[in-house]
Amino acid sequence: MSNEKPTEVIPTTQLTAKDFSSDQDVKWCPGCGDYSILAQMQRISPTLGVKKEDFVWVSGIGCSSRFPYYMDTFGIHGIHGRAPSIASGVKIARPELAVWMASGDGDLLSIGGNHFIHTCRRNVGIKMILFNNRIYGLTKGQYSPTSEQGKKTKSTPFGSVDYPFKPAMVALGAGISFYARTIDREPKHMQEMMQKAASHHGTTLIEVYQNCNIFNDGAYAHLTDKETKADHVLVLEDGQPMIFGKNRDKGIKLDGDIPVVVDLNDGVHSINDVWVHKEEDSSPVRAFILAEFIENPDLPVPIGCFRRHEKPTYEELVVDQINHVQETKKVTSFDQLIGQGNVWTVE
Repeated sequence: MSNEKPTEVIPTTQLTAKDFSSDQDVKWCPGCGDYSILAQMQRISPTLGVKKEDFVWVSGIGCSSRFPYYMDTFGIHGIHGRAPSIASGVKIARPELAVWMASGDGDLLSIGGNHFIHTCRRNVGIKMILFNNRIYGLTKGQYSPTSEQGKKTKSTPFGSVDYPFKPAMVALGAGISFYARTIDREPKHMQEMMQKAASHHGTTLIEVYQNCNIFNDGAYAHLTDKETKADHVLVLEDGQPMIFGKNRDKGIKLDGDIPVVVDLNDGVHSINDVWVHKEEDSSPVRAFILAEFIENPDLPVPIGCFRRHEKPTYEELVVDQINHVQETKKVTSFDQLIGQGNVWTVE
């Protein structure tokens, strides 16, 4: 069993969102979706049962990566793409800390892609938030790994010919144990996803569809406009049938392994035909199907927790291995290790 000390739970009723707001001026463009992510994180932080001094925020490079400046906690502003590695190091060295990470689609999925997939694979107990605005904002509007095909930007004036990354597919394929998606204009839903991620034992990724109102305004308008969002957004609820639509009369049915939209008022289909969502799932297959919804314009875009699955974390396994070696081997220190066996004496 692991000797990792659980994060100490203390009463936090005396703390508020203001206690997690730093004295730094927030320097994002007015109207940026990043403000919502920051506000929700500051609101839920006092409710997580973690001492303020046990929070650590890590970031890379980009607009999103100013996040540690604005959280009144310990933080590290790292280098481009390396936030997962830095955060992993903090968590492995100090497993008792609550380690969170902020990164954008350009930072995490481009130069940081390799670090990202191996963090997912290892199941290091860090909480990652992906600010996905489908554009490079800090460098003034170049296409990113998640920009849609055909996207015209300053670096693709005739339209991008790239196939975009699907973060959910990348994370699930790398073996992540928790993936969720939310939208910057759904604050209550975002808070719920943050709280679920905080309680999960292992690597988590919350992908936030975030609007960049300067360089990619309206990228998710169909998911946020009052007139259209009900017919385009599927809110996943654990143990509940997948129903959506303005009148809650559309459902998702699995035809084999193919999802299709059915009309619950057509006299043919009923609630009993609708796919029931299950968050805790030992198999990622159903989560992969959900991740592929964005490829089909006839299907709604799912938000919520796609999948969570508990398994030992990397830091637990490291601690267990060290303890086992120290208990069963004669070598108990680094000095002993390098001083044994065939060694040279340099005179």
